[in-house]
Amino acid sequence: MRVKDTAPVVVSVTPGSVAERFGVQASDEISTVNGIVPRDVIEWRVLTDGSTVELEIRRGGLTIDVSIEKNEGEPLGADISSAVFDRVRTCDNHCPFCFIYQLPTGMRKSLYLKDDDYRLSFLYGNFTTLTRFTEADLERVLDEGLSPLNVSIHSTDPVVRTELLRNRRGAVSLRWLRELLDNGVKVNGQIVVCPGINDGYELTRTLIGVLDEYPELHSVAVVPLGVSQFNPESTMREHTIEEAERVIDIVEEWQVVFRSALGRTLVFAADEYYLMADRPFPEAAHYDGFHLHEDGIGMARTFEMEFHGHKDTSTGTESGFFAWVDGAPADGYRAIRNPAADTGLRNGVPQVHNVTLRRRTPASDVEKVPAPIGILTGEYGARVLEPLIANLRRSDVRIIPVKNSFFGGNIAVTGLMVAQDIITALEAEPVAHRYLLPDVCLSEGRFLDGLTVLDLPREVEVIPTDGNSLRRALENAQ
Repeated sequence: MRVKDTAPVVVSVTPGSVAERFGVQASDEISTVNGIVPRDVIEWRVLTDGSTVELEIRRGGLTIDVSIEKNEGEPLGADISSAVFDRVRTCDNHCPFCFIYQLPTGMRKSLYLKDDDYRLSFLYGNFTTLTRFTEADLERVLDEGLSPLNVSIHSTDPVVRTELLRNRRGAVSLRWLRELLDNGVKVNGQIVVCPGINDGYELTRTLIGVLDEYPELHSVAVVPLGVSQFNPESTMREHTIEEAERVIDIVEEWQVVFRSALGRTLVFAADEYYLMADRPFPEAAHYDGFHLHEDGIGMARTFEMEFHGHKDTSTGTESGFFAWVDGAPADGYRAIRNPAADTGLRNGVPQVHNVTLRRRTPASDVEKVPAPIGILTGEYGARVLEPLIANLRRSDVRIIPVKNSFFGGNIAVTGLMVAQDIITALEAEPVAHRYLLPDVCLSEGRFLDGLTVLDLPREVEVIPTDGNSLRRALENAQ
């Protein structure tokens, strides 16, 4: 799929803002800002940050010039339709583990877009392989302070990395990682582990390479390969329990090395590995402040702390896999990039908070309170939540694991739940009960299969996907 150049369009204007005072309206198409055609929301922000902003607007077929005077740094108050206005830098790698290749046919066209755009790495936390990175890109990153960035490493061996990316530039593109680090850019790395290719000895070699060549990395997340039933690659398969155990052992061995050599842990295994290996999650102190929460690392412990009231500030939900292509807010968020990096607690964009949506439920049943509660979650999320709910000793609360038949394979994360599978689970459940659905599986109000909560056959309350919110929802039922 190729994305055409588009002019930014104003989708909303904040009441009382500078934009409203100077007559900017929703649906205005921005042709230029201070005589410049902005390429993306980053440039839009830079151009609108000054005290004088000259807009050329197209409205109803007419061109209108708007001259704005404001305080330096004062927000304009106009929300723009997308993050990137020129062509998204699409990915020319052919990674056999890429989840885009594992999607079923017939989904929204936007979901099949593969990006390798460093701007989306900065705005949304997407990972870039740097195979399309250039000297001009480096100059812009440094000039505009586009940090942090997220880089897919996968292997530090040129031959293995080329094999994994199926792109000959994979052998040399990590030179840009060295340039970024040399210039003080904060970079988070990721290793997607493919059994039989970059695990075991190769994973050890990669971590040796990180210590030797890229010790300034802020972090390295080691995440498992996600395999759907539509995976076309015979060499891609899910981990065995023994392989998952070995990954944890290697990572934990190297955590000791990094702490000794660098004074920090640096590398972490995704929570999903501990679920796969049926091992207990490390203690909270292990995660160095949970700075890799968005990569599915320390997520279970964070949720547990929030649920027990030991962490007042909720982690909330960030932009999720695929979310930016459907018009996620132009100011961007840090995001979960890879469904395999999620423990199943979150992987999406928040859309509806604390709203009860009722459908085909008799009014007489709706008024019956309190009702028994069913918590809808993915199969991995269920394994995290079950001990927390069991400790409440409440017979009115139960977990409803939703099997992911839509994607199949080893996909068991909550963020990739779709309406079709939730419908199957709910049809076996009583009508008058109260059902909690984490907002993590919604993007732009839709599930990945294109349906919405209004298509579900039961009353569903969509709540933020964090421990504090779940605890409050359950307390309100008592």
